[in-house]
Amino acid sequence: MSERDAVLFANEAFYRAFADRDLPAMDRVWSAADDIVCIHPGWAPVEGRDQVMESWQAILGNPSAPAILCRGPRAWLRGDMAFVVCFEEIDGQFLLATNIFVHEGGLWRLVHHQAGPTNGVPDEEDVAEPTVN
Repeated sequence: MSERDAVLFANEAFYRAFADRDLPAMDRVWSAADDIVCIHPGWAPVEGRDQVMESWQAILGNPSAPAILCRGPRAWLRGDMAFVVCFEEIDGQFLLATNIFVHEGGLWRLVHHQAGPTNGVPDEEDVAEPTVN
């Protein structure tokens, strides 16, 4: 598996944990370091590992939280850092997300996630073939 594929696999694991509402899996996707940040749509930045995981516990534990599908992920690598830009589909609407990963303990771990509004849409083939089933 190429490093780019490994980053896309880590990104898919993030969205799989989200789709499955699997907090232990979400915990494994994120870096063990404390210097992480998550910016959920409409939220102020959530900083620090404990606070980021508390935010995910609230979201994943909320039965009315919407289902999210990752569409059209593209990865870029820069040494031990990589980032993925993708669309998040929620009820037929799209957000644009950036996920930043670092190489940690032999795996790619998330250190930053940010999603927000966009006027863009993924390519047709990206909508037809979701990354997360």
